[in-house]
Order: sequence, then structure tokens, then C-alpha cells
Amino acid sequence: MARRTLLAAGAASLAMPGIARAQGAWRPERPVTIIVPWAAGGSTDQMVRLVAPELEAALGQRFVVVNQPGASGSIGTRNALAAEKDGYTWAAGAAVDVGCYKVLGLLDTMLADWNLFFAVANVNILVANPQAGIRDFGAAMEAFRSRGASLAVATAGVSSAGHNMMSAVKAATNINYRHATYDGGNPAMIATVSGETPMGAVLLVEAAEMIRARRLIPLAVQAEQPVTLQGFGEIPSITRWLPNVPAPLNYFGIWCPKGVPQNVVDTMGQVWRDKIANSQRLKDYAAQRAAVFAPLYGEEAHNQAWKMVRQTAWLYFDGGTAKVSPDTLGIQRL
Repeated sequence: MARRTLLAAGAASLAMPGIARAQGAWRPERPVTIIVPWAAGGSTDQMVRLVAPELEAALGQRFVVVNQPGASGSIGTRNALAAEKDGYTWAAGAAVDVGCYKVLGLLDTMLADWNLFFAVANVNILVANPQAGIRDFGAAMEAFRSRGASLAVATAGVSSAGHNMMSAVKAATNINYRHATYDGGNPAMIATVSGETPMGAVLLVEAAEMIRARRLIPLAVQAEQPVTLQGFGEIPSITRWLPNVPAPLNYFGIWCPKGVPQNVVDTMGQVWRDKIANSQRLKDYAAQRAAVFAPLYGEEAHNQAWKMVRQTAWLYFDGGTAKVSPDTLGIQRL
């Protein structure tokens, strides 16, 4: 009987994923929750629903995606921050949001408070409904100058990537517009497709399918160079019209608060090296939606994301939306 028990235990051990068998590795004993603090279908939701199956395959446990939108992503992020620090609750989104919540007075947290694991970097884009009569970014600028605060632009809310893009445009040109906020990039994109708003500032990954279907007109990407979208073609860079608008990469991923057991962080680092860095699903997603495959984690992830945090925090301050001066938080101008 003892021999059978040993054989069964050995067989079970062989059946476990190699990463989970490593000595001292984290072995989640129950499902792990990843909180997406935005509506379903947006850029964060898309990314997490590709990452979760890879984590399940690596660790042999379910990773459950839960959408908790509201307050520019700070509600879901606050819930992850307040959860027990045991590795079973993670948050997701754009690192620049986590890095700027304190500047905006939304949540008392900073980028350094989290263990960061990135999957992709996304590009911001301004799009127009085909019926709006706006065919390129130059025409959009003319519309802003002539119609100003009556011209609505849909975004995923304050601190969202699209709002950050519009803040950079406003800082460079002094134009005005009406900020129409939604609970995520997908609702903002749908609002623009339906004609509820004439334009939307979202992420290219969120608008890609509707651009390919010719239901949205891509006006410009916030990138240093034009971006080619599969099935559509080249989308011009905003620098054609505004050469000095900054375009740092916008990193997306999952994170857990500092203070979780070290073996959780170490195991996830190994998963990122062995599984996420080789994920064909994520590579295909990035290629199809003109994102950048960026499987970064740890200090490298923090250092890369910090560039956009610095730029964005000061955009908020200069635009009058910051509640706390970035320099009091150790965030220096670029």
C-alpha cells in the first residue's frame, strides 16, 4: 500500500507544471483573482484574458478575471491593494495609471508600491466617426480651433491613455474640447462608432477591428513613427503635425502589491521568463493590433514605465488636474 502511495505521489508530481515543481516555488492552492479595473473588452481586458491562460498552464491553477470599473481604474486597483497580501489578488492595467493615481488624488499609491509584470506596450490613437467629416489629424485640429469646447472626444476617463493623449495635444496647441468620459476604452470606442461622439481618443488595440472594418477613421497615433496596422495599412504619427508631442511607450500588464511572499514574486518572474516571453498568443495579438510585445518585469519594468509616469504626471500638473505636485512625490520633469 505504501509503495502504491509513493508511486501515486510521484505520478502526481510529474503531472504538475515544471515551474510549480521547482523547490521553494509558489504553488497556488486555490484560484487567483486578477482585477481588471476597466470595462470588459478594452485594452486591459484583452491583454489579461490572453495572459491568464498562460499563467494557468504554467502554475496549474485557475486565474479568474474580474472586471471592476470606476473612478478611472482606481476602484479596482484599490481593492487589489487592500486585499490580503498572499499572492491571490492581482490588479491589471496601464502602469502609468498606477504611477499617477497619487498625483490625481485618486489613490494613495505609487509605481514603486507594486511588483510589475508587463505583457505589451500600447499606442494611443485619435479616431473619428466617418460621418463627422474629419479625415485626418489636421482637419481635427481645425475643428478643435473652430468648435472648441463643443466638440466631444470620448476617452476611458481621467488618467486613461486617451485622455493623456488629449492632454499632450492640448498642452502643445492650447486647443479646447469637451471631454466625454466612459468606463473603459471599449465603451469609448463604441460611442465613437455609434456617432454618440464625433471623435475618440483610445488605444489602437481597442480601435483596430473597427478601423479595419472602416467604421472608424484613424487620424493619428501618438508614436514617434507611423504605425502599420495589419489589414489596413499605415497610420500617420501625430509628429507630422505636432513634432514636439512626447510619445513614450504605454506599458500594460498585471501587478501585485509589495509585501506578498517573495516566492510569489520569484515564481511569477520565472513564469514571465519561461512562458510569457515565449507566448505565441501574445505575440500574435501584438502583431494583429499594432501593439509592442514587451514581456518585462521587476526593476526593468519599473524603469521603463517610469518614463511615461514622469511625462504624464507633469501633464496633469500643467493642465490643472493634479491634486498633488509631482515633485513632492519624487517625480521630476523629463
